[in-house]
Amino acid sequence: MQVKVNLKFNHFLYVLGLIVLLSLSHCKKEAVPEAYKPTNSHDAYIHSLRMADLAHTALGGDWILASETALREPVEIETPYEEAFYVDQAAAFAAAFRFHVKRGQRTEIDVVFQGQRRCRLFMDLFRVQGSTIEEWKLVASANEKEKHLEFEPRGDAEYVVRLQPELLRGGRFNVVIRTVASLEFPVVGYDSGSIGSGFGAPRDGGRRRHHGVDIFAPRHTPVHAPSKAYVRHVGESDRGGRNIWLYDSKRLLYFYFAHLQTQDVIEGTYVEARQEIGTVGNTGNARRTPPHLHFGIYVQGEGPIDPYNYINKINSVPEDIRADLEMLGRWVRSKDQKIYLKTSLNSGPQHMTQLDRYSAMKVRAAASNMYRVNLPDGISGYVPAHSVELAEEILEYRQADHIHMVMDSPMEHAVIMEQIGTGEEFSILGQFEEFWLVQTNQGTVGWLSVSAAESIPSSNQ
Repeated sequence: MQVKVNLKFNHFLYVLGLIVLLSLSHCKKEAVPEAYKPTNSHDAYIHSLRMADLAHTALGGDWILASETALREPVEIETPYEEAFYVDQAAAFAAAFRFHVKRGQRTEIDVVFQGQRRCRLFMDLFRVQGSTIEEWKLVASANEKEKHLEFEPRGDAEYVVRLQPELLRGGRFNVVIRTVASLEFPVVGYDSGSIGSGFGAPRDGGRRRHHGVDIFAPRHTPVHAPSKAYVRHVGESDRGGRNIWLYDSKRLLYFYFAHLQTQDVIEGTYVEARQEIGTVGNTGNARRTPPHLHFGIYVQGEGPIDPYNYINKINSVPEDIRADLEMLGRWVRSKDQKIYLKTSLNSGPQHMTQLDRYSAMKVRAAASNMYRVNLPDGISGYVPAHSVELAEEILEYRQADHIHMVMDSPMEHAVIMEQIGTGEEFSILGQFEEFWLVQTNQGTVGWLSVSAAESIPSSNQ
């Protein structure tokens, strides 16, 4: 009897295991992959390229590579900054800028297209953290239609903004990057030059520190709300005299106004930025000092912070672009005996590369009195606008003593554009390493390999 029971039980386990196995197999076949959810429009665009089998094409692959390269090699700038670009619609393009922003400041980035129909432009902002771009944090992306991005950091940090138009779209556009104070100055008609005592200054013989800034102005000078805020408290104390507390829920900041002569708001109401809330006085423990506003900023869980960068108005007008914008998108050559390619407008000698005379390069952008150029090998940098000229005036005529192949780039295995036969003339427009930039009798502009025995033209003929 015991044997029969064991056999039945073993048979039951076998059948149960088979059912579970078939069930798992069936579930595996029916498993549905989780839908792709892009975190930003740039990633969504790359996903669409892959879904359309375009990511593996030459142009699609170049577009993805350009986006990664721009992040890895951003141009370091100081704000305010403006640069004008030319984008060839037949080539992949991306640009990135790296800059520093202080807590309390707001950075505004605007892109304006010049004279052509709008295209999708991906504008993404990253906070630099860690040693690789994979560790950077995407903190903001612009609306594809508005072409405007602004942000206020929670602390001093380095940021990189990347700009990249969609495939097969080109033309000219300007990018302007500026940094401004995130709040309105609280005393009407005055600025940070009127601050007579800064944050952290000793008080009571060093027993405490100043938790704000003192802005000196005549009695009854209007005091404005620095932003839209909620009036949390209107009162009076021995130290602060007549005072007001506002709360900015957007920034999670508390504003403290002390020593007021008058209080012109009602507790429990809202005020708009630049709305008058009171006037400058010297009430409280300031009665023996000239009239001034004590202005403080507090963060819940952190306490008082320095208000200076929040209200200090700094120059937000970028330097004018003085370089000739007609050169954008065109081949130029160095006209000086020595010309240096810089990694940025402000880079030092350690970040320069010397170029030979008549070195050919293509102008991609202009900023201040400099051109951003691409060398034929893909290296990018800035050169003084006055040091280059259009590569159109012929440097020298040559007659081919053997067959030459005109190529689309000065590289091995480049695509052959045209053949120059023995005895045919061609003109030299510029050079790069062991190649000439030439123009054939048919009007084709391309690259021709120079043998070691041939010399590069040294002067105009």
